[in-house]
Amino acid sequence: MSDENEFVAQVAAKAARKLKAQRTVERPLWFGLGLLGTVGWSVAVPTLGGALLGAWWDRHHPGLRSWTLPLLVAGLVLGCANAWHWISTEDKSMHDSEDPP
Repeated sequence: MSDENEFVAQVAAKAARKLKAQRTVERPLWFGLGLLGTVGWSVAVPTLGGALLGAWWDRHHPGLRSWTLPLLVAGLVLGCANAWHWISTEDKSMHDSEDPP
């Protein structure tokens, strides 16, 4: 019976070491650059979309006020909120993978 317990303890220790090694793997530089690119695009696309939509609206429905700047700002706010959500999700996943104290 003690041989079984010893074997189970050894297997559990090896599994714990493997799991810890997987969690503490350093992320390469390319991962960080890719994340920055994703964040950049998540801000740039809605901003550009808002500006284009505003320009289109102004061209097809002329009025006293221009809609280009307000829709550009709305796209920027939407893009920043999207980037904040993306970064907070990544941060939470990195902190969840660490060992509890």
